[in-house]
Amino acid sequence: MSEPLPGASPRAPSPDALLDPRETRAPELREAELMSRLSALVAVAQAQAPAYAELLRGVDAASVASRAALAMLPLTRKRALAERQRAERARDVFGGFATLGIGAAHAPARRAGRVFASPGPIYEPEGAASDYWRMGRAMRASGIQAGDLVHNAFSYHFTPAAAMIESGARALGCTVFPAGIGQTELQVQTIADLRPDAYAGTPSFLKLIVDKAAESGTDIGSITKASVGAEAFPAALRDWLSARGIDAYQSYGTADLGLVAYETSAREGLVLDEDVIVEIVEPGGSTPVVDGEIGEVVVTVLNPDYPLIRFATGDLSAVLPGACPSGRTNTRIRGWLGRADQSAKVRGMFVHPSQVAEVLRRHSAVRKGRLVVAGTLADDRMRLDIELDPGAGDAADLAERVAETIRDVTRLRGEVAIVAPGSLPDDGRLIEDTRAVG
Repeated sequence: MSEPLPGASPRAPSPDALLDPRETRAPELREAELMSRLSALVAVAQAQAPAYAELLRGVDAASVASRAALAMLPLTRKRALAERQRAERARDVFGGFATLGIGAAHAPARRAGRVFASPGPIYEPEGAASDYWRMGRAMRASGIQAGDLVHNAFSYHFTPAAAMIESGARALGCTVFPAGIGQTELQVQTIADLRPDAYAGTPSFLKLIVDKAAESGTDIGSITKASVGAEAFPAALRDWLSARGIDAYQSYGTADLGLVAYETSAREGLVLDEDVIVEIVEPGGSTPVVDGEIGEVVVTVLNPDYPLIRFATGDLSAVLPGACPSGRTNTRIRGWLGRADQSAKVRGMFVHPSQVAEVLRRHSAVRKGRLVVAGTLADDRMRLDIELDPGAGDAADLAERVAETIRDVTRLRGEVAIVAPGSLPDDGRLIEDTRAVG
């Protein structure tokens, strides 16, 4: 195992000493507060966000006070958000999803303080609240605390990533160096000069910095803790950094939602933020799955400035059972397990997970299914593997009816294969593309 970097500071006290009362409250108290805030959020969205006035027309906001009621509301997908923003751009760059706006037509209290652009483009507003994106909670869980100097290597260009970290760090009482991305040699020299306590950025860029410092013999051992995100953080890289004196913890969030979940010292999944309601739904659908089953992460963020309700992230995860050993009592998820959007182009037409889910929904005797696309890109073959419930009846007749449904839903022909119960992987995927290119 490698030795810590020269000049490394002593390890910081356990982040678990920094818990706040919201993180440790009884789950039933948290749930009651979340449901109360949910009803209020729906009312605000209906009254002040034109897109939700349409999407939630006829919904009684007061009745949306349970997870079952929430699950009856429509999803908002990123694709639909981008499309509506494009259509409404001349009138409202946020597409009617925000209660904030831009320009003198809006009262000062309802003007966005900053606007960011994510690929799409999708425009995101930032309101005036301290730690607007709520990243301070994740940073505190990584051991960052008041008085620390944070080397912020997230992008300060267009997207909100760096602003999310900066607002969280400043809310904790930290000083921030706005490093941004790139210029690895200059990053190393700046760290050697300023002696920051913590790094924030992608884990892969932190590795590049550590490698460059080792290559040049530069002392960057002041960094002993890190809050990382925006990409996968494999255990091997976590251990590699730890061996060099850096304890790094990951967070999971998006430019639309802010913080969703964060890692703790327990290293057992990610704990949900206190200001979001998370559902895990069937891939391609909108119905919540049983706890422990892999599905798509759907988030309702309790932010009246940008009240995204049932926002489908496209990411796969699953709920972990039990409470976090760190003392936090909120629900945990397993972390990022891949993407739910597994669309495949077959014979010139796109087939989406939502279509596979619709085929399965129409046949109650089908327990589980996966569409396999095989052959080559010039010779596509499509087969739906299905598991049946006991007592499903005539399997051959059912397979024929499922094949008819495939044609009806996708406008494509596909074979149906009945497989043994339990033989399909439990990974949340509805489409598997096995084609060779050429």
